[in-house]
Order: sequence, then structure tokens, then C-alpha cells
Amino acid sequence: MDNPFAPELLIEERGPVRLVTLNRPEALNATNEALHHALVRVWRHLAEDPDARAVVLTGAGRAFSAGGDFQHFVELWDDRELRRAEIDGARRLLNEMVDFPLPVVAAVNGAAVGLGCNLAVCSDIVLLAESAFISDPHVGVGLTAADGGAPTWPLLMGMLRAKEYLLTSERIPAHQAVSLGLANRVVPDAELLDEALKVADKLAAQPPQAVQSTKRALNMHIKRAVAGVLEYALGEEFASFDTPEHQALVRSFLERSKARAAAAGRPA
Repeated sequence: MDNPFAPELLIEERGPVRLVTLNRPEALNATNEALHHALVRVWRHLAEDPDARAVVLTGAGRAFSAGGDFQHFVELWDDRELRRAEIDGARRLLNEMVDFPLPVVAAVNGAAVGLGCNLAVCSDIVLLAESAFISDPHVGVGLTAADGGAPTWPLLMGMLRAKEYLLTSERIPAHQAVSLGLANRVVPDAELLDEALKVADKLAAQPPQAVQSTKRALNMHIKRAVAGVLEYALGEEFASFDTPEHQALVRSFLERSKARAAAAGRPA
């Protein structure tokens, strides 16, 4: 099928299933501007595919997605127009996923951090590799947890647990994520993609009108939960980029990354 999102986002046909792969493995599938742009737009593209019945979402390499690209954060500090476009894209991405008619199976093959975490938990069925973990570290890097965590986590795991994990940015290992309600089950690493495709095939074999209307009915709970919260949180995230705490944390991270690269003889 036509894929206007390559190379950052790959789409493969597997019968009635579409395998969508985040494809920046050298950056642990962190979302730069091009990948973020693709993730916002891919859902309508897939919805217009008359032969598609289900989607599997995964990452290339050893991570699902490491979240935001820290170097891209620096670009957003001074370019407020680009930052506004990014925030608008975050709003659209969450809404596009909630409104997407086909069932989505997330095959979380490694770290799912920040936006990557919220891509996973906004899917319909979430399978985690044993080695995977989930984390929303927005607060830990000085940003408001806006594009999934604050709007959706209380619905999935309860308010007190959502506060604990969002306010501390603590990593959630695979089995713990299942017990909290952020994932369906854990699968051995080597079996993850096959199992996700098997689940997607099962969903694709169900009567499509019944599947899609039932998903829409269930997601009405999410739409009600998100209404209002998302707008406030995104507005505060926009402002977060200007805070000295956020900028200092990002500079420190980039300096440590540069030092590690130099010690290993790699380009920074």
C-alpha cells in the first residue's frame, strides 16, 4: 500500500492487518518533528484503507519509543510557532487515536517513555515484552504531563496511582504495568510480534461494524474523561518549555549524552 510516512513510520500489509512500525531505531524511536507529524496523520490514512480491519503498532530495534527528542526540545524553546504546532499536534494525536475506528494492538517491544508510553496505553489492547517498561517522565524533565498521562491514566489505573507515577516519573516494569491496568499482558520478548499479530488477526476476523461501533462506544468514556483536562494540560505544557528548571534539566541530559558519546568514540 502507499506509505507517505516513510522512512520514519513504516506500514506493512499482513492480510487485513496493518503493521505500523516507528522507525528511528538509532534514536530509540524518539519522536522528532517528522515522526510526530507522521503519527498525527497516519490514523486517517489507515482509516481510509478499505481492506484494513486491525492495526499492530510497534517500534523498530530495541525500543518502542523513548518519547521526545531532547535536541528537539531545544528547538522549541525559542521557536514558539513550532512549539504551538507541536502542542496542537499532541492534541490531534490523542483525539485521532481515540476516534480511530479500527482496533489497535500495541506490541511494546522495549522502553515506552513519554509520548511512546501514551501511544501504547491509548491503544485498544496492549501487549508488553518481558523486558519492556512504561514511564511518563514529563514532570521529571520539567514539563506538564499533558498528552495522555494526566487525561487518561486516572481512568485506567485510578487517581491515587496515577498521581504517584506521574508526579514521580517512576518507571513501571511490564508485569507491574499489567497489574496497574496500563497493559493487558506480558509476552516473552521473542514471541511479542507474533502474538500481537495473532490478536490482531482475531480482531480482524470479527464482524467489522460490531467491532468498530463497540470500540467507539467504549472510547466515549475516554472522550468524556479527556474533555477539558487535555486543553488545560496542553496549555500548561506549552508554558513549561519556558521554565528555567526544564531548560536546565534538558541541558544537563544533553551534556551527559555528549560526554558518554565522546567516551565511547561516537559522534555526539
